[in-house]
Amino acid sequence: MSTKHIKFLFTLVAGFCLMAGPVLGQMSKGQSGTFALTNATIETVSNGQVSGTLLIRDGKIAALGEDVSIPSDATTIDCEGMTIYPGLIDGGTRVGLAEVGSISLTQDFREVGDVNPQVQALTAVNPSSVVIPVTRVNGVTTVISAPAGGLFSGTAALINLHGYTPDQMYAGFKGIVMNFPSTGRRGRRDRRTPEEVKKAMEKRLKTLNDIWKKAEGYANLMDAAQAGKGEKPTYYPEMEALAAVVKGDMPLMIEVNAAADIEAAIGWVEGKEIKAIFTGVGEGWRVADKLAASKIPVIAGPVLTTPSRGYDRYDRPYANAGIMHKAGVKVAIRSNESENARNLPYNAGFAAAYGMGKEAALRAVTLTAAEIFGVSDQLGSLEVGKSATLFVADGDPFEPKTNITHLFISGWNVPVDSRHTRLYEEFLERSPGLKK
Repeated sequence: MSTKHIKFLFTLVAGFCLMAGPVLGQMSKGQSGTFALTNATIETVSNGQVSGTLLIRDGKIAALGEDVSIPSDATTIDCEGMTIYPGLIDGGTRVGLAEVGSISLTQDFREVGDVNPQVQALTAVNPSSVVIPVTRVNGVTTVISAPAGGLFSGTAALINLHGYTPDQMYAGFKGIVMNFPSTGRRGRRDRRTPEEVKKAMEKRLKTLNDIWKKAEGYANLMDAAQAGKGEKPTYYPEMEALAAVVKGDMPLMIEVNAAADIEAAIGWVEGKEIKAIFTGVGEGWRVADKLAASKIPVIAGPVLTTPSRGYDRYDRPYANAGIMHKAGVKVAIRSNESENARNLPYNAGFAAAYGMGKEAALRAVTLTAAEIFGVSDQLGSLEVGKSATLFVADGDPFEPKTNITHLFISGWNVPVDSRHTRLYEEFLERSPGLKK
């Protein structure tokens, strides 16, 4: 590209930024304090619906119900005709790790190499990402921010979408991401024969098992050293991270989708004392009974996608979560998106409409997700003593027409605005407007 072209592009981008500046601006700051949300319908998820007031103090839910005494220092918010819901939890995103798809410098979710379990997604999260307020506007308060690529991609983290640093955003769960060897093709351009595909999968599985044996050996050496029966092994960050999985101290999030691969992954996990979570599970509906028998929890999604096989019914991705849920599988839902993680409620809405039911779908993006991630003592339902991470809506959160009017994360009253809402307001009331 010539210098002339570069200067032109720079001028164009600078001009756009100047025009967009007054519109987008800096997002408003959250406010802490004591808040009383009155005259509301409260969807607790864990204990049905109640009516009355929800009191927030010191970042926690201090009281809820009809007979709540409102302290004099509380800011009262009238929620007449509104419903309070727990914040929605997305079980798999790249929020905070990916910004602009066409600019590689803003993509920080994929590392070089095949084995990177020690790489922490949390350290790469950008708290100032413009994706975060866009996601919050739809009631999504908490997400898994996950790496991708390779055999062991790295360590995913559960984050709340409010805070100045990654540590402030951390919500209490980490899990190592593993991509289980696949028998599927890499895409439409994959021209390998069935025999070549099978050989590639077998080779990949051997690599996985070799790495796993090495991790088991490293874990044994660490245990022996702690018991005073040997020297501490040479520091090996990859194996040290995997040793925590081997010993059951760190969950393993296994990405697996094809039915045959799901069955193989169930067999691979069997006999190992690991905390396994299956993610993706696009063809879980084909082997739902086997998944239920394995008692391995599932993070399904995206729901809003097309069937994995050309001859499948169009609605198989929509019905997948519901079929597994009815078979007895513990199912949460993910968007598997970055800028479109805001569509989590609509993924859940389609799952609800295609067999899962609204109650189960709501639980899948709140309390069930919190249980799978081991944070149900703080998130996922509205109960006294839990984190005040919730939102107020004028309708069903799974409906696109619904507006989120108030949002709280860890007790902070977070403004419901984003670059999208500000652009909408700017052009709704244009000044100067069009001449009549």
